[in-house]
Amino acid sequence: MEMRRLGRSDIHVSKICLGTMTWGQQNTEQEGHEQIEMALEYGVNFLDTAEMYSVPARAETYGRTEEIIGSWLKKSGKRKDVVIASKVAGPMPTLKHIRPQLHRDGHNDLDRKSVIEACDASLKRLGTDYLDLYQVHWPSRRTNFFGVLRYRPAPEDNSVPLEETLSAMQELVDAGKVRAIGLSNESPWGVSHALTLSETKQLPRVASVQNPYNLLNRSYEVGLAEISLQEDCGLLAYSPLASGFLTGKYMNGARPEGARFTLFSGTFGRYLNEGGEAAMEKYVTLARDNGLDPAQMANAFVNMQPFLTSNIIGATTMEQLKTALETHDIVLPKEVIKEINAIETQHPMPCP
Repeated sequence: MEMRRLGRSDIHVSKICLGTMTWGQQNTEQEGHEQIEMALEYGVNFLDTAEMYSVPARAETYGRTEEIIGSWLKKSGKRKDVVIASKVAGPMPTLKHIRPQLHRDGHNDLDRKSVIEACDASLKRLGTDYLDLYQVHWPSRRTNFFGVLRYRPAPEDNSVPLEETLSAMQELVDAGKVRAIGLSNESPWGVSHALTLSETKQLPRVASVQNPYNLLNRSYEVGLAEISLQEDCGLLAYSPLASGFLTGKYMNGARPEGARFTLFSGTFGRYLNEGGEAAMEKYVTLARDNGLDPAQMANAFVNMQPFLTSNIIGATTMEQLKTALETHDIVLPKEVIKEINAIETQHPMPCP
């Protein structure tokens, strides 16, 4: 398994990262532990989680994924063998159960007190005294993320300034609770602004950007890819299979029992549109025509990008996990890449 430097830090992470957001809802504690052990066998050293997991986010399962990782750490004693990344949640009307006591309107945000309290709570659930990477899950300000296009500024910007959020991160770094910091669901302006603040205000430098990237959403290539390469803050790609859409299991309107869209149809609809379905069918057909597993072709495409630091894979079964892990050394033929780009030209970014 190839190891890559995380930004300009002294941390090195595996090219494939184990995503954990289903643990505690779709996956049991035991299954989460089994997934970690299999990933380690393949050379993975990188685990990604968040305070709001598992998903769909609910008050009843808030923090449960971190607790599952924490119980594995306690049982295995392998804290030094893994790089652990977590995230602090930003404001979201549907997440009123996250730190409502800190805000008059009942909404969590990314102010100093919230960031520090969130980190301390994550450390407690994980049973560790430090995070290797601490990320802002999404911005406080209104901007384009989670599939939103047609940027419109807020009439009144009451968001927490990024400088305040990063200053809180600096306190956590100074206290030895965080080794490196990252952004998630960010825009080119947001990443550039954070980099500028690190230089002008002596705040922590962004080591990574965790954004969606897959065959149906290559928006990262517009603006952010260049920033990643020029500024050493590579992509941590999430949703490489477009929430399982690129496996082909949802073709022709199929809804397999136990699958994410089947269980949570109202939550993960980002890829359920006419353009996405048309492009997905062409990618799945291309993979099969070339003797490739569609899921492996999709993951391998992400793995091959020069601006990638790590590809965050997720699975609900051990078979799915094995299929994803085995892509770490797959190199797609030039002819397949050419066909992928031809499909993308026909269906440009159908699911941003």
